[in-house]
Amino acid sequence: MAAVEVRGLTREYRRGEGGVVRALDGVTLSVQAGEFVSLVGRAGSGKTTLLHVLGLLVRPTSGQVLLDGVDAGALTDGQRARLRGRRVGFVLRDGNLLPTLTVLENVLLPLRYDRVWTGRAARSRARDLLDVVGLGDRLRHRPDQLTAGQCQRAAIARAMARAPGVVLADEPTGEVDSETSDELLYLMQQLNRMSDVTFLVATQDEEVASCMDRVVRIGDGRLVGDRRARPAEGSPRELGAGGGVRWT
Repeated sequence: MAAVEVRGLTREYRRGEGGVVRALDGVTLSVQAGEFVSLVGRAGSGKTTLLHVLGLLVRPTSGQVLLDGVDAGALTDGQRARLRGRRVGFVLRDGNLLPTLTVLENVLLPLRYDRVWTGRAARSRARDLLDVVGLGDRLRHRPDQLTAGQCQRAAIARAMARAPGVVLADEPTGEVDSETSDELLYLMQQLNRMSDVTFLVATQDEEVASCMDRVVRIGDGRLVGDRRARPAEGSPRELGAGGGVRWT
């Protein structure tokens, strides 16, 4: 079954008096459960808008959005928020960690709204995830005490906190050097393999895109390419087995 799917999707924004910008124009896309997919295109191509629609952050102007087979268009705003919280994790370009909270507290945030992960279980899960992403010794650090790459690692751990079905990552390597980019990509690849969580990674970087199993291209709000890719072999560093992390 498709993890996320859109059919005939359009999204328009109003600009000034009477002006309309069509950010997405008739997009149809299906991403299967467990895929590791890049969404590649230049700035302004519609990548971020598509992620926002897929992640149920905004409603499309027209077309259908399905998340785990559920037609999101038929849901109320509250139902959409609950489905998004359970099934979607987000990683943004700059990590978007709350600066006044520690790394551990940032990863715990999504679990505050989850009835499954409470109290000690929530803290244990957050610690396990931070061990997996290589930040087990940075639990009490705040974002300004971390490197850009470490912030992204924490953001990835937070995205995985509620065992989502899909992680949507918007330019997650855009603020780091090439070596750190390789490490983050390998980390996401291993989490994808270990957990069977679907990853859809938006990027402008062709090298980043080439590391994915599938490359979807977008230009001027339309899909202009979709092909299987051969993932890059090897890895910049080894990833631990994850200890007691329960992925689902």
